[in-house]
Amino acid sequence: MKKNILILFLVVLMTSCAHEFNSVYKSSDYSYKYEYAKECFASGRYSNAVTLLQDLVMMKKGSEEAQECLYMLGMAEYGLKDYDSAAETFRKYYQTYPRGIYAEMASFYTGQSLYMSTPEPRLDQSATLAAIAAFQQYRDLFPDAKLKGTAEQRLFELQDKLVRKEYLSAKLYYNLGTYFGNCTSGGNNYEACIITAQNALNDYPYSDLREDFAILLMKSKYELAQMSVEEKKQQRLQDAEDECYGFINEYPDSKERSTAEKFIEKCKEQLKN
Repeated sequence: MKKNILILFLVVLMTSCAHEFNSVYKSSDYSYKYEYAKECFASGRYSNAVTLLQDLVMMKKGSEEAQECLYMLGMAEYGLKDYDSAAETFRKYYQTYPRGIYAEMASFYTGQSLYMSTPEPRLDQSATLAAIAAFQQYRDLFPDAKLKGTAEQRLFELQDKLVRKEYLSAKLYYNLGTYFGNCTSGGNNYEACIITAQNALNDYPYSDLREDFAILLMKSKYELAQMSVEEKKQQRLQDAEDECYGFINEYPDSKERSTAEKFIEKCKEQLKN
């Protein structure tokens, strides 16, 4: 019985709230609508706040409340986890009010919204690149910003995602090995792995995955030498041997040191013949 009464009370309350919101939404009293939108935002009713603020942004244009309406709209969209819309709203705020009272935070939340929408490393990283650009712009525009430390941490995380993307690509090429179904212009997967790994090592010299890239590079050069035609084999065997020595020098305690040593011996033996 008590449960049924509670359910009935909640239904009546929700109906009453919906009626009140509809009444405000249809009202032509924009000052009242503005205050109600702020109340919705403050109480976490972001969906209602967004609906009202989208209308108010246009109606309040040129007024003292215009900045707050636009910034609050972005924050409400962010609260709803509609990060793409939030990023666009924050970007619009900064473009419209570059010296506005919320300019610094709008610049930060442009990057933060894009950061929240970035996909896992295996997928396209366009959003990651956009987030990096937004946070870099935030640091340049506001060098003494209070959220500078957070922005820098986000940049490290986003760059790590790009590195992980490159590593997964290089590893895929290596695992494909001698499969030629995806190769064009006479190339092969080991060459693609070598190029991807070398580029990643150059672009991200301080990455935590540096050793992992070096392992793929060493193994790919060895495998490429093994499958090479005679006129290219000698040079590629020498290149693989040099890569193995370089790997041992840089990572003497690596779990793959024995692999490098084995490759060196095989390369020496083949070079003699």
